[in-house]
Amino acid sequence: MGAVQAMIRFHTGAIREIALLAAHCDDLAIGLGGTLLTLAEAVPGVRIRALVLSGAGTERAREEQDALASFCPDADLDLRILDVPDGYAPAHWERVKDAVAALRRGSNAEAVFAPQRGDAHQDHRLLAELAPTEFRDHLLLGYEILKWENDTPQPSVFHPLPEGVAERKAALLLKHYPSQRHRDWFDEQSFLALTRLRGVQCRAPHAEAFLLDKATITFGGA
Repeated sequence: MGAVQAMIRFHTGAIREIALLAAHCDDLAIGLGGTLLTLAEAVPGVRIRALVLSGAGTERAREEQDALASFCPDADLDLRILDVPDGYAPAHWERVKDAVAALRRGSNAEAVFAPQRGDAHQDHRLLAELAPTEFRDHLLLGYEILKWENDTPQPSVFHPLPEGVAERKAALLLKHYPSQRHRDWFDEQSFLALTRLRGVQCRAPHAEAFLLDKATITFGGA
């Protein structure tokens, strides 16, 4: 058998700040928890500006604050959680639009993570549609959220996870979101199954995957 060829890799260069958009507490940890762990450890002090639409003043908000502190160790984390009713974000379009615009004004992010456009949940989909209207010239990556809906996307960008990070991600999800443990899909096997699948698709043990609408590329010399 011939040698396995590595996939073509694109490097972002130094990342000092990222912006995160989520509809619900736990979306970020499910969609890119491994990426957050990797980035926070690779770049101590990385600035992370995060907006979550729902959960303010509830147990969910406390879970989210503790969880992101664990997923983003040593990061400069600024988390804002709103109280938009779960499932009704489209009815609060103006407020959500203003919140995304405010995040953009207060951010110097080099990469932005938001839900992917094909997500079946209306709150996720609204954020996916609004993100590029504010973050127009950014690397904008749509993350996938494991859940019971049959909306699993076909991603185009893969982030291989270092050894053990997928297991840490699954463990932290179970530790920090006890309010979600009653869901039949919220378990270690489900989270590791998805990261293993994405790893297979990019020749890695585990990975997280994202959707990219567009980007520019510069070809350099050898």
